[in-house]
Amino acid sequence: MTTPQDLLIIAMDTEAARSVEQGNLSLALAGAELIDLLTAGTIRLDDDLVVPSGGAAPADPLLAEAVASLVPQEPYESVDDWLWRRGRGLAAAYRAALEADGNLVRPRRRGMSFRAGHLALADSPARRRAADRLAADEPALVALAEALGLRGEPLGASVAADADAEADAEAVQGAGLPAGAEPDVDDDAVATVLAAVHDALVELEAVRQRRAIEDAAFDNVWRGPGG
Repeated sequence: MTTPQDLLIIAMDTEAARSVEQGNLSLALAGAELIDLLTAGTIRLDDDLVVPSGGAAPADPLLAEAVASLVPQEPYESVDDWLWRRGRGLAAAYRAALEADGNLVRPRRRGMSFRAGHLALADSPARRRAADRLAADEPALVALAEALGLRGEPLGASVAADADAEADAEAVQGAGLPAGAEPDVDDDAVATVLAAVHDALVELEAVRQRRAIEDAAFDNVWRGPGG
């Protein structure tokens, strides 16, 4: 199993997962992929640029797909650009992979399966391994889980708390981690990825807040005076 797979399992195995936006999860999964590729030595970071380091492709199909999609030469892709490009629809891809491997099942009751769209985590070694990693407080996995609000307060919560201040996504892009939210990791490259995930989540939440304000304003205009 990989860090993205473990993160998805944790997200699905946590009560707070009900409020996790799929876009947020996809961004975090893309960051988790980079962390695994850094750990394996498949990539390195040159400042914030993702540079392939060669070597054998990962055994995991989705990580191998991630490696195949890397920009192979200059100008290399920034971590931020990778998160937005690779993250598009990534949660659904990882969910499908978990189902194909038998780690997601359709619950049954008295011989009848639940509705077609409902999937639940199987009681599997993969599920136990993900829980063990989180319980062991692995820094990168914990930081990603906290960023999604699966443990503690989500790092992007300050945006939701003040929509007016953060409505302009450009104003928060590249803002970095807020005081006290720095990831407790020893690897500078991993810390760079975690900071980029945070910034992307903040930017995405700011976009949501701005759209909500614009939609509300449109509704008011449409209804006209007196509702």
